[in-house]
Amino acid sequence: MGALGYDLIKEVLDSNYLNEGAVTGKFENELANLLSVKHAIAVTSGTAALFLSLYASGIGPGDEVIVPDLTFIATANAVTMCRAKVVLVDIDPNTLNMDTAALTAAITKKTRAIIPVHLSGRAANISAILDIASKANIVVVEDAAQAFMSQHKGRPLGTWGKLGCFSFSANKTITTGQGGLIVTNDDNLGTQLRQLKDQGRAVRGTGGDDLHPVIGFNFKFTNLQAAIGLGQLHMLSNRLERLKKTYCLYKNTLKDIPGIRLPPFNIESGEVPQWIDVLVDNRDKFETTLKSSNIHCRRFYHPIHTQQPYQTNDKKFPNSTSLSNKAIWLPSAFTLTDEDIHRVCEEIRGFMSAVKR
Repeated sequence: MGALGYDLIKEVLDSNYLNEGAVTGKFENELANLLSVKHAIAVTSGTAALFLSLYASGIGPGDEVIVPDLTFIATANAVTMCRAKVVLVDIDPNTLNMDTAALTAAITKKTRAIIPVHLSGRAANISAILDIASKANIVVVEDAAQAFMSQHKGRPLGTWGKLGCFSFSANKTITTGQGGLIVTNDDNLGTQLRQLKDQGRAVRGTGGDDLHPVIGFNFKFTNLQAAIGLGQLHMLSNRLERLKKTYCLYKNTLKDIPGIRLPPFNIESGEVPQWIDVLVDNRDKFETTLKSSNIHCRRFYHPIHTQQPYQTNDKKFPNSTSLSNKAIWLPSAFTLTDEDIHRVCEEIRGFMSAVKR
């Protein structure tokens, strides 16, 4: 975080006002400028951001919301928080993102929203999804939790739909421990979201003599969290460049090794890999072998349809069912060096050679 971050945190502590206030407002303004949006509303988590975005869009009981089957379960849980129905669809095997043919087939008269997820920072087919949604008068809420500052055709992911949601949890490019962000260019939604996150008040209250014209909740983002976030923004460009370079090193070093595939990132178009995902046979043994060399990877999510609250037949999801068992994230932290990446690649090369023999 650096000295600047510690100074900002000390200022907040010295002020004796840790709750949401002017520092949070500054953080929101900085992010609005970075993402070129009119409104940036900081909240307690990416899950809260998704829930509030759906709630502000009028999603509720009897409505259906379409979600890709291979994503963190929070995407589905946010729909359930609205008491709406989660409709899962299969993924594109090339990108691991929502399959647009499956999306089209899943739309009914009850469909009110679509949540495309930009998995690992890789753009979903957002232009096609927006076109499909527009024809059916369906709202698009982007889950860009893994795509902060990743771009598609020069425009930040999370800013294509009516609303976009980001996460600042511990393993993200910018972290505030927990935290999230909603962005929109709709003035009415911007006001509504500020009311929803602060007990129905569009303007910061006194805690006493306040009017609450609408129902709201408590999803405020504290000055202390904002100071932690602000303290990292001056490092953002370096972190983004490191993440892109890490992907390019993995891609170039592993490209000639049979049995392992890196889903593509369009670095030239502005995509930034939050994490480097690969598809590999014998994934579990692959992970164990790397771990024995003190190289730690993360297995992919189980498809949501296999989780007990959303359990559905595998036959509806052939791609997510088959690929999730092959998918794993390689070491991807922005603290890695080129030497670290080369060491990981050498271990992978050795493993794949042994498997081939």
